[in-house]
Amino acid sequence: MAIFQKLADGPVAVNELARTMPVSRPAVSQHLRVLKEAGLVFDSKAGTRRLYQLNPEGVARLRAHFDQMWTQAMGAFQKAAEKEPEKGKHGKHSGRNSRT
Repeated sequence: MAIFQKLADGPVAVNELARTMPVSRPAVSQHLRVLKEAGLVFDSKAGTRRLYQLNPEGVARLRAHFDQMWTQAMGAFQKAAEKEPEKGKHGKHSGRNSRT
């Protein structure tokens, strides 16, 4: 998540990212590769360096996916909340001894 957040500020070279992370440069490169394969970042050549930045289209697809999941989860929660409780399980008179 830290790499993703750093890229939100704009294009960054791998070496620059690695200096700010508690992991090695190869580990940062591996994370960037995974993010690139997922379509969340892209890279461009700038001289001898590769600059990585967020892919707005990929981020929009990810957000749409989470929005859809959230909508479905909230719909399921609403249905569960509106469902009438089954009689006898949660009522006051469930057949147990009561003190009166």
